[in-house]
Amino acid sequence: MQSHFLRKIGCGGSSSAVLLVNRTILLHRAIKLDLLSKNISYLTLKYLSWRNCDSKNILLSKNHSLLPLSSLQTHINHSFVRRKGILAMADISQFVLPNDQPVVSLDCEEAFNALTDQEKKYAHHLSQASWNGGLIVFLQTSPESPLIFSLLHKLFLSQPIKELQKVATEQCKYTEDEFKAVLVYTCGILTNAGNYKGFGDSKILPNLSAERFESLVLASAAFKKEPEKIKYLWENVKNGIYSLDTKQKSLGLGDKGISTYFSSNCTMEDADVITEYMKKKNIEGYNNRLFKTVENGVTTYEIRMASSLSGDAEGITHGEEEFQGCKIKITRGDYGGLIGKVAAHLEKAKAVAANENEVQMIDNYIKSFTQGSLDAHKNGSRYWIKDKGPVIETYIGFIETYRDPAGMRGEFEGFVAMVNKEMSAKFTELVDKAEDFLTLLPWPKEFEKDTFLRPDFTSLDVLTFSGSGIPAGINIPNYDEIRQSEGFKNVSLGNVIPASYQQTVIPFLSEEDQALLSKYRVPAFEVQVGLHELLGHGSGKLFRREEGGKFNFPPDTLDPLTGQKISTWFEVGETYDSKFSTMGSTYEECRAECVGLYLSLDKNVLRIFGHEGETANDVLYVNWMSMIWNGVGKAMEMYQPETKSWLQAHSQARFVIMKVLVEAGEGLVTIKETDNGTNLLVIVDKQKIETVGKAAIGTFLQKLQIYKSTCNVKAAKEMYDKYSEVSDSGVHPWAKWRAIVMAHKQPRKMFVQANTILSGDKVVLKKYDPSPEGLISSWMERFPSTDVDDLLEELWKKDAHHF
Repeated sequence: MQSHFLRKIGCGGSSSAVLLVNRTILLHRAIKLDLLSKNISYLTLKYLSWRNCDSKNILLSKNHSLLPLSSLQTHINHSFVRRKGILAMADISQFVLPNDQPVVSLDCEEAFNALTDQEKKYAHHLSQASWNGGLIVFLQTSPESPLIFSLLHKLFLSQPIKELQKVATEQCKYTEDEFKAVLVYTCGILTNAGNYKGFGDSKILPNLSAERFESLVLASAAFKKEPEKIKYLWENVKNGIYSLDTKQKSLGLGDKGISTYFSSNCTMEDADVITEYMKKKNIEGYNNRLFKTVENGVTTYEIRMASSLSGDAEGITHGEEEFQGCKIKITRGDYGGLIGKVAAHLEKAKAVAANENEVQMIDNYIKSFTQGSLDAHKNGSRYWIKDKGPVIETYIGFIETYRDPAGMRGEFEGFVAMVNKEMSAKFTELVDKAEDFLTLLPWPKEFEKDTFLRPDFTSLDVLTFSGSGIPAGINIPNYDEIRQSEGFKNVSLGNVIPASYQQTVIPFLSEEDQALLSKYRVPAFEVQVGLHELLGHGSGKLFRREEGGKFNFPPDTLDPLTGQKISTWFEVGETYDSKFSTMGSTYEECRAECVGLYLSLDKNVLRIFGHEGETANDVLYVNWMSMIWNGVGKAMEMYQPETKSWLQAHSQARFVIMKVLVEAGEGLVTIKETDNGTNLLVIVDKQKIETVGKAAIGTFLQKLQIYKSTCNVKAAKEMYDKYSEVSDSGVHPWAKWRAIVMAHKQPRKMFVQANTILSGDKVVLKKYDPSPEGLISSWMERFPSTDVDDLLEELWKKDAHHF
């Protein structure tokens, strides 16, 4: 190695150095780089190497915490991005879960113990259905996710964690940090139901090299037991686990990212063709996927419905037919064996259901999952709405469309929870007064539903929540025709909210605001969730032309934004999801968040939640300040600069709201750089929230609703895209500030959920330690057999040629 190839990068007085050798960095000794105080040149490097290092550790974080060299990823492109005062290892830090990843318990013991024996059995069988259905999400996330689950499941099922650690340290010469990295990565895969984050859709990478990971896999008891199978699994996932090609950094369609809702040769143009076809056939996309094949120049699309049965079925499947120069057929049998297990567990739950509504609900769910009928699931949802005030609340199926790039196909999820009576009483009072609060919203009565359909609104302690993440609140079902004319339910997941805020760091605020946020963020969020779900998602009318040409609104209705007669509406066969498409989820979340902010200004609302006087003022301030802080300090974590796209609906919504309030001016919101461009300070003028803030949100909220009601997608998109833009210049250089946000990024909590175990004629609850070891153990005991691995591998193999 010749000396003229070496260049020393100064480290502020440290006796150590970073040596750049051609395109390789050698990390010597323990190098102290304070990422937020040094103004270092940025390099684009191909490889990181430490083979010749004379130390095992390097200091690379703003708090000088010790990071092992093994935690850095080898043989992957690493982009060092130019940002003033910040060293951002962009292609790694965004994708690796840190070893100090927080893991918290989702406690429900008190609520579960209050159940009767029959109720516990009902909850148990519903939980089994939910967990088995949750494995479908691995198939919905990425091509490699099912096999990653199978590999990790076999790895940890074959021997206790302590024994595997002994193998790692003694045979593979792992450091403690390397083994912890394996545990944390495994937890990430399990809690996100795949190797892409449930919140943010970006890829999850292991915090150690492929070579080191492989050494453990090949030394494990799982390998000794099934050497050919484990080697096969590893070889088929290794590239998928570690690849960071631009397309593989996040979920998306075509060159935007990875999706298994569509075969890999599909583009948004293909999605648009199928959307038009489904509109013509009056088909919705919740429970299907799209596979495209091209033979002899002829394109054939297969719309495949989720069901345990395959073959033709009247009213569900359809043979090939011509459409826009291509062939389209509708089949069924997607997720076959897995969704069959869901139906089998639902049969057991039906036997201990509390009433006829629950029996009919489950019967229809079973029909849907067995036959592939979305109409059956809608009928089950109708019975679910009628089941008022159950002790055990549950919902299961292909529900939220956030992760479908076309915004139509639902991710499987299932939850089981017990009612929290104290908090539910507050929500019931909110429902009782909802019609009064709806009149306060900033749109004419013609734009509100003809009749407010009083929903069941409860606070729940979650026992089971399967899928790619756990929300704080839910407003379902998502089917337009049911929500608009028959009703819906709201649930607030009461034990999720406080668990989410454990061990939280709050940057970008003054000490005074940090203290207020720490004290009142949970009660403020409970208010916001209540308003968001009930009066946000539960408000507003969709203007439609119905069968026979009749409109569901007076033809002389005026658009309050233009003063002219309404000229756009939803046609027969069109839904909100099909028209608002990729923008639909974030636009609706933004509307619901704005409703929450707007109505939280009403002291009668705060009084329902027990807040009066100065406490009410503080809760109000924290609610607004928290929304603005999220828009600045958290939302941009979910923005991808390379593709200029947002990866998460709620985050984009909060960024948009923050920009609306910044644009309002008059000193309502001030954001400025501090600490030589390495930090930000967000200031909200408390005195101007009820004047400047209310006016700005009211005007914006009116536009959101009018555009939605009238199906004015063009105007909605123009407005929403404007506020979604992450500009890199001006008074607020958001693109530049994103680097500061990323440097302060805190990992999201991972939840350890309890298991229910049927012992004789009794069901008992088993809790686990809030640690990576506890989380992994909960999953191994949840799935004590490799039967599910066989199913996942079989389903993966069936469709591998499509990806």
